[in-house]
Amino acid sequence: MNNVPQICVSVDVGCRQHSVAIGLPNGDVLDEFNIHHRPEGFKQFFERIEHHCQQYGHEVAVAMEGYNGYARPLDSLVKVRGYQLYNINNLKLARFKEIFPAAAKNDRIDACKGLELFQLKDHLPLAKDVLQEIMPTPRENDMLKRLSRRRRALVDEKSRLQSDLHAVCPGLLDITKDADNLWFLRFITSVDELTKLSRLRLSSLNKISRIGRKYAALIKAWQPQATFSHEVEWVGAMIIEDAHRILVLKNDIKALELRCKTLMQESQSAKLIDSIPGFAVICASELAGEIGTIDRFASERSLALYLGMANLENSSGKFRGSKAPKHVNKRAKGAMMAAVDKHRKYVPESQRYYEKKRIEGKSHNQAIRALGRQLCRIIFKMLKQNRIYEIRSEINKNT
Repeated sequence: MNNVPQICVSVDVGCRQHSVAIGLPNGDVLDEFNIHHRPEGFKQFFERIEHHCQQYGHEVAVAMEGYNGYARPLDSLVKVRGYQLYNINNLKLARFKEIFPAAAKNDRIDACKGLELFQLKDHLPLAKDVLQEIMPTPRENDMLKRLSRRRRALVDEKSRLQSDLHAVCPGLLDITKDADNLWFLRFITSVDELTKLSRLRLSSLNKISRIGRKYAALIKAWQPQATFSHEVEWVGAMIIEDAHRILVLKNDIKALELRCKTLMQESQSAKLIDSIPGFAVICASELAGEIGTIDRFASERSLALYLGMANLENSSGKFRGSKAPKHVNKRAKGAMMAAVDKHRKYVPESQRYYEKKRIEGKSHNQAIRALGRQLCRIIFKMLKQNRIYEIRSEINKNT
């Protein structure tokens, strides 16, 4: 049976309109048209493909640049139809265009460029690298991806409060190491004007939930030297509003974390990653969601590059060096960095490796990435072989 799809479809994705080219593996263009990013546009898209399938066969492969971006939900609808789906790697496509430039550039030409990639992918490694097949992922991992990204967005929303407090009320944050503390947020929201915080009586402080004697004493020590910048007149209200919002966000985040914890029981990859000491529910959920399926990756090096734990070779002549890859999943990298930093504190062997890298002159982040690179090999094998993490004991290492 011929493994080459009989119908090739290339989509140049836009925010409101997409350019589509339909052709054959030999490069012949059968159809070119535009569709709007609306249900009627999607209907037209599949009707035109099915029309050509009646003549040339029913195997279809679709390539698009905007997978998981502006292409949603068209990319999902393509997978539901059972078509092969390829993501066009923009960085590698740019390199391909440098070597094989088109006469001009517009959406129609870019759509036809995808057909050219289909034609060359079995003969030219560069063209094959540009087209990355989207492998089917477990539904529970797709759900974890959505939930963990939503949680991350809410967590990021909380960061503005701390920077505003530094600018408007220097010294206030010295009474707490974390502006996210529940008692501190209730302290901020106990007034309608930020400057009133410096005049709250002890009796009022004691009425605020969770402040207690310790923090009330710290606040009373801060009040005589409290200072506010001129921006407090208009920024103070924003800070109080943000504190109110964060109190709500904390509940929303906690609810999302509980949903992730429940959903993890259905995700085999999340449970396997969670077995690594230090990774825990949040990081394991994020990594399982962003990885999707390990079948996407040809090797552990591909996984390490995707997670931002490996550099690309950048050597020339006698010079030997490397550079950071641009095509990295930043969410997965952040989760991996946080998890690896916790992991080393649980596993003595990992801690020794981290300390070794520090002695070699590596910075903290460099040492964490070096350890993360080693863990990528382990994660790749765990997911491929469906095995949980095992800590080697001193007895086992010596036998």
